[in-house]
Amino acid sequence: MTEVPEGLYYTKEHEWMRIEGDEIFIGITDHAQDALTDIVYIELPAEDEQLEEMTEFAIVESVKSASPIFAPVSGTITAVNEALDDAPELMNQDPYGKGWIIKFRPDDMVTVTSSLSASNYLSIIAE
Repeated sequence: MTEVPEGLYYTKEHEWMRIEGDEIFIGITDHAQDALTDIVYIELPAEDEQLEEMTEFAIVESVKSASPIFAPVSGTITAVNEALDDAPELMNQDPYGKGWIIKFRPDDMVTVTSSLSASNYLSIIAE
């Protein structure tokens, strides 16, 4: 069963966002990591990079495929999870915790909070 924690925000592109102060953590959902299977590499972006909504900022490679990751909102990258360089499998093992990809300062927090709730995301992946 796919894990979809309450209290996070989700996108149709299978990314999650967790708000902490005026920043958010972004990663891929349990559903996404399960579909990718074993993740073997991630091409990470640079800190301080400005992104527009739906701009590709990373590529996740698995034994099955390579998938782009898109910025769910516009803003600035404030931190990158460098642990993924040596252990990309953290995205499989702990997608909502140690497997986060970037920390991000959104231009508009309303865009984040108007994203999908856990129940809305569950209804999308159930289709």
